[in-house]
Amino acid sequence: MLDFTSALYLGLRHPHRSLRPWEQFTSGVPAALASPPAARTVARTLAELQGYERATLGPSTLHLFWDLFGLLGGDDVSIYMDSGVYPILRWGVERAAARGARVQSFNHHDAEALRQLLKRDAAGGARRVLVTDGFCPACGKAAPITQYLEIIRAADGCMVIDDTQALGILGYAPERRAPYGKGGGGIMRYFDTSGPDVLAITSLSKAFGVPVASLSGSREVVRWFEAASDTRVHCSPPSIAVVHAARHALALNHQRGDSLRLQLAQLVCQFRKRLKETGLSTMGELFPVQTLAEVSGNAARAVYEGLQRAGIKAILRAGNNGGGARISFIITALHRPNEIDRVAEAIAQVTQQRRHSKNFRRESHELQA
Repeated sequence: MLDFTSALYLGLRHPHRSLRPWEQFTSGVPAALASPPAARTVARTLAELQGYERATLGPSTLHLFWDLFGLLGGDDVSIYMDSGVYPILRWGVERAAARGARVQSFNHHDAEALRQLLKRDAAGGARRVLVTDGFCPACGKAAPITQYLEIIRAADGCMVIDDTQALGILGYAPERRAPYGKGGGGIMRYFDTSGPDVLAITSLSKAFGVPVASLSGSREVVRWFEAASDTRVHCSPPSIAVVHAARHALALNHQRGDSLRLQLAQLVCQFRKRLKETGLSTMGELFPVQTLAEVSGNAARAVYEGLQRAGIKAILRAGNNGGGARISFIITALHRPNEIDRVAEAIAQVTQQRRHSKNFRRESHELQA
């Protein structure tokens, strides 16, 4: 099967022989008491890459969001949530709501809706927290970070970002030879903005291929989080093996990340061009997650099944309330140009067969009538 379901965007795999050796997986000491030197090194490198003052590691974004929004619970906090946020971030917000925080959502990527919500909201002396993903693979667009920051700063609030999708892909100074930007530092680098009022939680499991997460922000906020975190006391920290893999990923990103990103962008461009030649298009601009624009609902399910029969694995995404299904393809730097041509040709053939079959059934029905 030709696989277009893996989110290892840069194709980084980290075989054990490529990593520094370790004597044990864990020290048995919770992160609240001591962190191995390698974890501190990785955290510093991540903070610098993303443009934050400080970072700390966690086993997953679930651990970090659970802790953060547990700390943000209380009736003195008012949270404004982009309606399209990823489920794990939403789960964190739900924990804050269970602890008394007031939660309101606004339309996905609608900065003006956020502005009007804040204008109408009588939050009094509550701390205002804006919650958003940095990049949304479902709609294929970056959040309007600059506008969001302007609006929440005017309300003396702060912003919490899930930057998992953008880390390792988007970076500073995008241009023709670097369509995603350089460095792979994430959404804040891409928009060339920063500030002590921004906190990012990010998994390295996508572009960097390592199941570990980080919380990055100002020195003061990260220290506050480390001191108050429950999971740093009651859960195991990231394993030493995983920390070594993260260190390896960041070294590879420094050495050849930009060339991998350019290679990836060229493959995505090829995919979009080949589909356009057949009369099809995708949502997602140049992001590695490409979703067929013209195919949805029952047609998407039929095309998905046809692709499976053709030996191609794609992603069938359920729509809202179980309807409006879509087909997505994740392109990575490991794919080859001939594989891109093959999947584009298969998509064209299957969709054409679907149209012919549909027309045949309609014409047969008319003849019988």
